[in-house]
Amino acid sequence: MNRLQEAISEQIRPPLVGAFLNRYNPVFVEICGQVGFDIVWFDMEHGFITFAEAENLCRIGSGLGMLTLIRIPDARRENVLKAAECGPDIIDLPMANSPEIAEELVRHARYAPEGDRGYISISRAMNYGRGEPVAERRARVNQNLCLMAQIETQQAVGRVEEICRVPGLDAIFLGLGDLSASLGVVGQPNHPTAMAAADQVIATARSQGKSVAVPGRPADVTLWADKGVDIVFCTSDIGCLRSGVESVFQETQAAEA
Repeated sequence: MNRLQEAISEQIRPPLVGAFLNRYNPVFVEICGQVGFDIVWFDMEHGFITFAEAENLCRIGSGLGMLTLIRIPDARRENVLKAAECGPDIIDLPMANSPEIAEELVRHARYAPEGDRGYISISRAMNYGRGEPVAERRARVNQNLCLMAQIETQQAVGRVEEICRVPGLDAIFLGLGDLSASLGVVGQPNHPTAMAAADQVIATARSQGKSVAVPGRPADVTLWADKGVDIVFCTSDIGCLRSGVESVFQETQAAEA
């Protein structure tokens, strides 16, 4: 059982609630931990976060008792391996449009016999070379690390069962923004066409024993929980900053009026 599965099993009322970071912002991570978020997602696909910064964010998030997720840009060995050495609980691969792409993630992220991940003893993931013997340490990392594939195109939906059957893949992330665009309903993630595809992905993932994550509005948390989703990312650093600034400005205008 990986750390995500442990957290899900301990959750009294699903889903786990998460926040998304587009930029290196330790203060935001700390506030998320203080108010009670379960998981933080650090974006290296669209965001401006380096691997050194991602490692520090993982350290902060873990220290505050939250699960940590790094979304890498793609499945190249360099990106997978460096993200894995940061010691996150979850690595998420965007645009996982085929089982072959998901297999590449698994191959680079897991040690033999499950993959062919290169070994270095001194990384955060390896506890800096401290503790148990190497063989036990490698087995522990293989067990704890959750690998997640992002389903966000019509092509991926069509192959979702094949993707879910990839050995070593633990979870599915439903990318509703890009998926709605791929389905011809741009900017409408709650459109019936997009929701029908989402239901298909969730049902397939659950039938294959995979955990499921989605982005969503706070008001939709119960909706997604009822559909069997395990994680809902319901806010972001930029979103909180924007809404906070807008709220203060609106209050100021109301006071002036």
